[in-house]
Amino acid sequence: MSDALNELGAHISLKRPDHVLSYAVNFGELTLEAPANSIVELVEFLKSDATCRFSTLVDITAIDHPAREARFDVVYHFLSMYQNHRIRIKCAVREDEMVPSLMPVFESANWFEREVFDMFGIIFTGHPDLRRLLTDYGFRGHPLRKDFPTTGYTEVRYDETQKRVVYEPVSLVQEYRQFDFMSPWEGAEYILPGDERGEAKG
Repeated sequence: MSDALNELGAHISLKRPDHVLSYAVNFGELTLEAPANSIVELVEFLKSDATCRFSTLVDITAIDHPAREARFDVVYHFLSMYQNHRIRIKCAVREDEMVPSLMPVFESANWFEREVFDMFGIIFTGHPDLRRLLTDYGFRGHPLRKDFPTTGYTEVRYDETQKRVVYEPVSLVQEYRQFDFMSPWEGAEYILPGDERGEAKG
């Protein structure tokens, strides 16, 4: 299987050398690295080329690397039901960089791109309706960025006196649980039930 994927990666690199930065087969999966500005042309080729025939866009997601200059990897997954192949394309993108929408090639990119915009804040140019998909309209920030606080910025609750939903800054009404980080594996002086059997064997 890996030989077939290596041949496929070599074929795509040979046919579209200006659109493929590199390719690799790891864990039985073919991954291409491509510049974001040529993603549409590359995907059009993958869809129409007789050797590829990647007819199905499975998913679009992203990975956040805050310490990297090109902060995000936009990741595309495709399936060729004709050739029984899968392929992944990764595009490194700066925080201020926009990515061309794949909707002219795959209409199913619509909600995938909206989700990536909502969760990571990546803008897709040419998308006809780039609105938040999973969070509320007034939501601030992008929850899957690694610098987004786990508590968020606002909380939503129903106010009985006002008889409506209200948005308020997050206030932690309960103290976080305090852990002493002590356990049998951290040099604890106490023994949990069952641990004495392990000591007896030693």
